[in-house]
Parts: sequence; C-alpha cells; structure tokens
Amino acid sequence: MRAGQLAVAAGLLALLCVPAHAEDRDIGRDTLPANDGWAAEGAGTTGGAAADAEHVHTVTDRAGLVRALDGGSDTPKIIKIAGTIDANTDDDGDRLDCSDYATGGYGLKKYLAAYDPRTWGSAKPSGPQEEARQASAARQAERIVLPVGSNTTIVGLGDSAVLKGASLQVRNADNVIIRNLDVRDAYDCFPVWQPNTGGLGDWKTAYDTIWLNGATHVWIDHITASDRGHPDAKEPTYFARNYLRHDGLLDITNGSDLVTVSWSRFADHDKAMLIGNSDTATSDRGRLRVTLHHNAFESVVQRAPRVRFGQVHLYNNRYEVTDGDYRYSLGVSTESRIHAENNAFHAPGHVEVADLVKSWNGSALHQSGTLFNGYPVDLLAINNAYNSGSERDLTADVGWTPTLHGPIDSAAAADRAVARGAGAGRIP
Repeated sequence: MRAGQLAVAAGLLALLCVPAHAEDRDIGRDTLPANDGWAAEGAGTTGGAAADAEHVHTVTDRAGLVRALDGGSDTPKIIKIAGTIDANTDDDGDRLDCSDYATGGYGLKKYLAAYDPRTWGSAKPSGPQEEARQASAARQAERIVLPVGSNTTIVGLGDSAVLKGASLQVRNADNVIIRNLDVRDAYDCFPVWQPNTGGLGDWKTAYDTIWLNGATHVWIDHITASDRGHPDAKEPTYFARNYLRHDGLLDITNGSDLVTVSWSRFADHDKAMLIGNSDTATSDRGRLRVTLHHNAFESVVQRAPRVRFGQVHLYNNRYEVTDGDYRYSLGVSTESRIHAENNAFHAPGHVEVADLVKSWNGSALHQSGTLFNGYPVDLLAINNAYNSGSERDLTADVGWTPTLHGPIDSAAAADRAVARGAGAGRIP
C-alpha cells in the first residue's frame, strides 16, 4: 500500500473514531453568536452554514481539501477535516520535502556563498541563485498555499484534526469561519536574505499559518497554531541571524476588517500576530477592527498582537512567557487603538511588567484589570514610567469604547478558564 493510501486509510479511521458527542452536534453549521466581537457587526458571520448537501465535504488528505476549497470560490461550503492532512504531499499523497521543490540549481550552500554580506555587500540578492530560489519557492507555494473563499466554514472533526505545512489564505473574501483545528508548521523551505544597510539584515519567510488579507467578517475559534515539528529556535544561524522558517501564526492585514478570534491557542513561535502591515497603509484607517478574547499566548516572543491603525478589543486573554528571547506582548504602533481589559500575564523573574508593552510611534493604550503573576498592575503607567525615552508616553484615550462583546470576566477567572478551554479539540 502506498504512503498516500495509508494516509487516506488513517484519515478514515480517525473519522470513524470521532467521539459520539461530536457526531451529535454538527459544529459545521454553527454561526458566530450575536455580539461576539467585531465579526458580529452588521449581518454577522455565518461562514458556510447555508451550504447545501452537495457542498458539505469531509476530507482526509490534501487533494480532498483542495477540491473542497474549490479554488477559493464564493459558493457556501462546509469543509470538515478528519485526522491529519499534510500540505507537503504530491497528488498521490506521498510526502514532499524541500529537496523535491528545489529547482534551477538552487542549493543552500551555494546561496549562502553567493550572498555573504562580507563579499556581496548590502545590495538586494540577484542573479542565478536568487532566481533559482524564487523558482523553488514558487513550486512549494503551489502545494502549500490554500485559498479560502467567501461563505466558507472549515472545522476539525473530533479532538485531533490537524492541518500541517499549509498556509490558509483568506484573500479579499467575506464571511469565513475556521474552528477546532490544529494548524502547524507553515515551513518555508526557501527563506530570502534581506540585507540592511544600517545593520545585519535578516532572513524573511513567506508563509503565515493563517493570513487574512483584505478579508472581512471572519471568526477564528478554538484553533491551536504553532511551529510544532520545526521550531525556529532549533534552526541554525547564517550571516549572524537566525535562519527563520516561519512568519506569522495569524496575520490580519491589508484592510481586513470585522474579525473575532476566540478561545484559541498560539504557541511556541516568534512573531505571532500582526494586525496592520505597514505604517504607510493609511487606507487601513477605519478598518482592522478585531476582537481577541479568551486566547492563550504561550511561549510567544513578540506580536501578541502588534497593531497598526486598528481598533482592537483585547480582553480575557492569558499570556504565559517562557521563551528566553522574549521581547514584548502588546505592540502599540501607528494610530493603533487597543482597548485591553482583564488580561492575565505569567512570566519568569527576568521579565518585568515594563517589558510587556512596546511602542513604535504609538500614541494610546487603554488598559484595565491587568494581572501580572497574580498581582494587579497598570500597564500604561508602568510603560510611561520606564520607556526608553525614545518613545513618547501613551495616553489612555483610544477614542472608542467596545460594545460588541460577551460577558467580561475578571482576569483571574478568565486565566483559569482559558488554561482549561482554549485551543483545538476543546469546544464545549
């Protein structure tokens, strides 16, 4: 039996083993509850709940998932993922690795030799090895970039549905739900070197695990997102910089709007969540309205989230800082308006309250009810007292007060509830 046939058989077995309670309730027909964050604005978010029987799919491999996604069509559809689907597989379901995508004579050793800053300098890479890298990257993108269209619901069946190696991309689509799914390891085989005339430069990767790009009315609920399988911390260093393989876990950019992210777990990652991609994207004003509630951020180095322009309601979230390279959690950037309330932070002794917030040209942050290692703290006052001096003090007036939300628990109560209930496989 071929590897692909084995994968299909394993997926079918997983489907047969879905617990009875999950079969009794079809979460694929669930819609976002009224008032549950920004995604409830207007007509709300229903995903594929209106799909007819012909457009309800249970998939167990990449080929089935691609067919069900239908090229990102707007047709109402419900896609149920059973077992583990690996995006890095061929049409027969056989596993592909980075060497299978490499073409045009690309080789990492040759690439490093060609663009070593000591000999190449600070110019942008060009020439045969960069061209070969781009061609190789395009071959990988054909397999792992999965477009999600409007009126789509994607759910995991049972408590062990996994999508690995994929980049789910919701581009210019409306009314999308993604729930109860472990999404992991959107691994870039071919990072690009980006020199920097003022510093060391850095490696840039191509794929977010989930990317909302011009997307509206999106509900992401009870997912687990991580680098599980290939943590960047274990990657080597080239040109004195970590050879990163992953971009964001969930990035919300390019005018995306009306998004609710709830009861999800973001773990073991560097740059977790970017809301607003550029300081110059002034067209994002009035958009990027996002609610984040009852989420767990565990061993995340930075961007939990980092916000530009958006009105972001951040409440009842749990932060557990364990990474020795920790930089910050809340990034306050250009024209961001974060309303943070009743969030709980846990951190080791070398992390101070002043480390939790970082400002880049930000002006305001509302915060209340924050706990740090069980003690109440004022993030705003501490940030202003201990910022580097190169950052201006933040004001408490963000210019808006959230109205679309459910009950807001105390930080202590939410801390316990999120530890128990956030992530894939934990829908009540």
